[in-house]
Amino acid sequence: MSLAPRAVLVHRRTEYEELLARHGTHGQAAFFLSSRGRSIDGVARRHERTQQALRDVAAAVPLTWRSSRVERADLDRFLFAPEDVVVVVGQDGLVANAAKYLSGQPVVGIDTDPGRNPGVLVRHRCADTAALLRAATVAGSTVDALTMVEAVADDTQRLVALNEIYLGPPGHQTARYRLGPDGAASPGEAQASSGVLVGTGTGATGWLRSLWLERGSTAPLPAPCDPRLLWFVREAWPSPATGTSLVSGELGRGQGLRLTVESDRIVVFGDGMESDALELTWGQSVRLGISATALHLVV
Repeated sequence: MSLAPRAVLVHRRTEYEELLARHGTHGQAAFFLSSRGRSIDGVARRHERTQQALRDVAAAVPLTWRSSRVERADLDRFLFAPEDVVVVVGQDGLVANAAKYLSGQPVVGIDTDPGRNPGVLVRHRCADTAALLRAATVAGSTVDALTMVEAVADDTQRLVALNEIYLGPPGHQTARYRLGPDGAASPGEAQASSGVLVGTGTGATGWLRSLWLERGSTAPLPAPCDPRLLWFVREAWPSPATGTSLVSGELGRGQGLRLTVESDRIVVFGDGMESDALELTWGQSVRLGISATALHLVV
């Protein structure tokens, strides 16, 4: 007997909840902000809108379904199941935060604060939830298969991301490594830089676009569903031992970029989730490329 679908509501702490965690009570938080010429009223109103959205979305889950909730900070410890329908209630970035822990489950993005969020990934309103949940479980339902990027280390550690993967030093030191096409006969170019960024079409509205503009790149930015990645080396340093001839490029399906560590430690993390990073040390290598897993965003 097959299990009934499970709706997993993904959310994050609001600014108001973070203020209470720091200051203890509403009054103390209000006093702290007022002493700096700020009011807590707007923060409290946004909190209530988010809480109401969570209540409305939870109420829209069919009675025959199972349901669960997971907060952003607990995503790396939550076990998603194949029959889950993931409902992200919040900001666009929260979809990216959840994406790395999924393996093809349909995702519904609910915007809790229309007009404040861009709504690129959280495209729907609370009132649409019931219809979207029904559509998500119907074969042939309309979804956007958003390209994701993956990093696979030589010790089998694997990380995927929806926007971008960053490889670099854990602090403000310089990362030293060799970089080149995966499968090439040469070991790659020795480089010293502040890191390497590999991004997708979804990430082309954020950090990737910033680097693309800074470099004046002529490579067209990929669209979210394009099977294409762009990569950039950040602040590569030329020296007698390190080069700068490989500082940007693009990757299609089946192509890879290989980085081999030549410093004490390099961290690899995706979509800003630095707390859930891979750590590579001297001599280890990692391959970057298009992931076989896509994010299935219900439209």
